[in-house]
Amino acid sequence: MTVSANDIAARNVRRFRTERRMSMGQLARLCGVSKQTLSKIEAGTGNPTVDTVDAVATALNVSLHALLTEWGSPVFVQRGSTASWREDGRWQTRMMDQIYGSGHVRTSVLRMGRSTPTRSEVQPHSTGTLHHAYVIAGRVRLGPLDAAVELVPGDFIRYPGDTIHLVERLTQQSVVHLVTTAPQVPQFGPAEADQATPGPVPETGR
Repeated sequence: MTVSANDIAARNVRRFRTERRMSMGQLARLCGVSKQTLSKIEAGTGNPTVDTVDAVATALNVSLHALLTEWGSPVFVQRGSTASWREDGRWQTRMMDQIYGSGHVRTSVLRMGRSTPTRSEVQPHSTGTLHHAYVIAGRVRLGPLDAAVELVPGDFIRYPGDTIHLVERLTQQSVVHLVTTAPQVPQFGPAEADQATPGPVPETGR
């Protein structure tokens, strides 16, 4: 499954607008586009120009980069048993996931055995963090605490790392390849949105 930039922009425009408690009409007036155009952008069905998206970003007081950055998203699972491989003459490639705009990327391998806890509840990381996990060996259960998924070798999962999440081994030995991405753009919730002041959102450079 490949997520398009339009889909990401649609989710983010809706999110930032809601955080700022702005109606669609208010945002349309601020960025100088019609309400119909904005509605299509939020539905992911429009084909806006870069200038239009930039105007929306400015009206929301965020950078263009922020609108194209994948924040916390629903759990996505790709089973190894049904995964498709593409042949290009040199090797076979399996596309597992694609994201846009993340700033900090950490790649690691988790080895879990008898000397490690069977189950760990991991506290939230910074807002917008995503985990991308590929199971190499053993069986594990990964994901948000209330939506963890049992996985076997060859399975892939992407899940939010900015909520409490579970890492549980279901066999004596388990090995997981883990990529963690954290966006550069700071985020804030509705409570903080009321106190936001005009000006560009700074990048942390993490």
